Amino acid sequence: MAVHSSSKLNLILCLSSTLLLLSSSHSQAESQSLQYCEKSANYAVQISNVEILPDPVVRGEPFTFKIKAHTGKPILSGDLIYEISFPGIEEPAIFHHALSEETPLPVTPGHFLLTHTELLPAYTPPGTYNVKLTFKDQSEKRLTCIVFPFTIGAKSSVSAI
Repeated sequence: MAVHSSSKLNLILCLSSTLLLLSSSHSQAESQSLQYCEKSANYAVQISNVEILPDPVVRGEPFTFKIKAHTGKPILSGDLIYEISFPGIEEPAIFHHALSEETPLPVTPGHFLLTHTELLPAYTPPGTYNVKLTFKDQSEKRLTCIVFPFTIGAKSSVSAI
């Protein structure tokens, strides 16, 4: 009986370790796909991670970007501009949002979270899109600019007729 319990414990520990490694590699992959618009720029807001829920995005259903950020100075207000582009389409879809829609204000120095929810039409083509996010303060000074990919799956919330 003790041997059987020991085997179960070893299996649980092994599975837990595997899940931890997979979770860690997924987070690293997300961070590696995040790029700043200008590599040499000294942005006042640093982005550490972008989480996309659900992943992949389901056409015709809301999806959320959770963006972990850090600033050394308070931010009283500002704007976020999301430019979503798809290969082969010249003009990106552009969404303007006040900072107050995505995080409580004022943003105090330290870590903070931007949460942005969007709904793309059910007829949006599946594939990998790029998002360019530009974050400006109340004086129109660019605080950060990042580019990251996200995937819209072939599944749709609208059933075929």
